[in-house]
Amino acid sequence: MTKADIINEIVATTGVAKRDATVCVEATMRIIRDAMCNEENVYLRGFGTFVVKKRAEKTARNISKNTTLTIPAHNYPGFKPAKSFQQRMKGEAVTSED
Repeated sequence: MTKADIINEIVATTGVAKRDATVCVEATMRIIRDAMCNEENVYLRGFGTFVVKKRAEKTARNISKNTTLTIPAHNYPGFKPAKSFQQRMKGEAVTSED
């Protein structure tokens, strides 16, 4: 599913104008991205959590040039689905909406 598919589904489900749905989807993605760039986790109850994960500095080797280089520590995005989302994906009965 693409961003355009999500927008079209919102339009079909809610009946709002496509322009308004596009603005809302873009704003939601921007807010999540900005929060994560500021090292904040984003919690969406019943869906999941967008988490900022940290990778430590490490030493790597370029075997073709036989050199060693240092890869600096950095953050990267991750996603942890909610328990109810995982249950629904497995086809189990959802016990509660997280």
